[in-house]
Amino acid sequence: MASLNVGNLGEYLREQRRAAQLSLRQLADATGVSNPYLSQIERGLRKPSADVLQQVAKALRISAETLYVRAGILDEREREELETRAVILADPSINERQKNVLLQIYDSFRRENGFVPGPDADADADGDGDAGPRKDAGPRKGDDAGADATEDQDPHS
Repeated sequence: MASLNVGNLGEYLREQRRAAQLSLRQLADATGVSNPYLSQIERGLRKPSADVLQQVAKALRISAETLYVRAGILDEREREELETRAVILADPSINERQKNVLLQIYDSFRRENGFVPGPDADADADGDGDAGPRKDAGPRKGDDAGADATEDQDPHS
């Protein structure tokens, strides 16, 4: 069988498996993927599916996105974007509304710099269930306080 262009992936997986001090058989048991198939992946003879890579990543406790990049399934920039989004969404110190606002800002900066929005860019960022932009998408005074202040009100009246 001719070697596919996945040698880099196979070498990386072998290094990660050895670093985790797992035999091929132990990794097969942990992933539910057959020992011979994992061996072929490590030798660069098979290109695994995203599902198999996810199972292997979970068993080795490494990033599935990194494996996707090495397998040619995911572009490096896409991986970086996904990781950025994951970090924002996983931050326990900010609430859901704040996370959504951060993701909106992130997407706007990416658009400004010529990148297309990521897979979650159409998420329900305003919390109204429609997955679209805020209904009053323009700038608002007092937005950080969540108030609906209007610009033509005179505070001295």
